Amino acid sequence: MQAEKKKIERLLKTAKGQLDGILRMVEEDRYCMDISAQVMATDAILRKVNNEIIQAHMKGCVKAAILEGRGDEKIEELMAVVDKLTK
Repeated sequence: MQAEKKKIERLLKTAKGQLDGILRMVEEDRYCMDISAQVMATDAILRKVNNEIIQAHMKGCVKAAILEGRGDEKIEELMAVVDKLTK
C-alpha cells in the first residue's frame, strides 16, 4: 500500500475504539442522538481512511499504470469505486 501506513493504522485504530465505544453505548441504552453522533464521527474517520487509500492508489498504482501504457484498466477500477461512492 502506497498510503502513509502509520497514518492509516492510527485512523483505523481510532475508528475501532470508537466502534467499541458505540457498542458500549448501545449496551448501556444511552441516548440515541449521542450514539448517532458517535456513529457519524466514526463514519467520517472511515471516509478519511478511504480517501487516503484512493489518493495513494491514484498517485502510485494508477500513475505507474498510465506510464506503462495500461492506464485504462486502473481508470476502470477507479470509476467503479467512484460509482459506489456516489450511491
